[in-house]
Amino acid sequence: MEYRIYVDDFIDVWNLKINEGESTSMHVHPRKLTYLLCLAGQGVTETLSGHVPVGAGTILRIGGGAFHSSKSIGPGPLWLVEVEAPRNKFDLIRLRDNYDRQGTGYEQDHTEVPDLPARPISFLPQARLRDRSPDGEFAFGIRAGADIFYRRQPQDLFHIPLGLTGVVTGELDILAPAQADARRPALDQYYLSLALD
Repeated sequence: MEYRIYVDDFIDVWNLKINEGESTSMHVHPRKLTYLLCLAGQGVTETLSGHVPVGAGTILRIGGGAFHSSKSIGPGPLWLVEVEAPRNKFDLIRLRDNYDRQGTGYEQDHTEVPDLPARPISFLPQARLRDRSPDGEFAFGIRAGADIFYRRQPQDLFHIPLGLTGVVTGELDILAPAQADARRPALDQYYLSLALD
């Protein structure tokens, strides 16, 4: 299962639920940077040259042109967040796939979740956000860096910086407070916050 958490003119953020024993296709995004953030579960992300264990709190940076596939090794599902910068849903090539999608792009079919609409964010033009996962296990919200700094919350997992800077530089300075990341957020910047609900 995959659903969009957040989108604006620059980045796209998706939540993936990979059931135990299942995996994504071995694929590449030739022109965009991808970050994989693990919210919960155990898995492995494979590349053409090796593999990396993935568990709650893991942050993986996958450069443009790097083939990768993520698999849940259980017990239970692997919950990932995929951050794509810049936003580009045509930037996908599948090499191998367990569902006969090799050589194809993104799926065109999608289903709206009526009780979980993507709502516009008034202070971020062209931005839309879903505030929770369909099962209600995770919460998503927009917070100012000053709010994150002065009101740390124990359920916070990750803070993703919003804006053009990361797209231009090719680096998103993602904060991981659940992993004892004590770096200071930029006080004048907005973040997409991912938390346990």
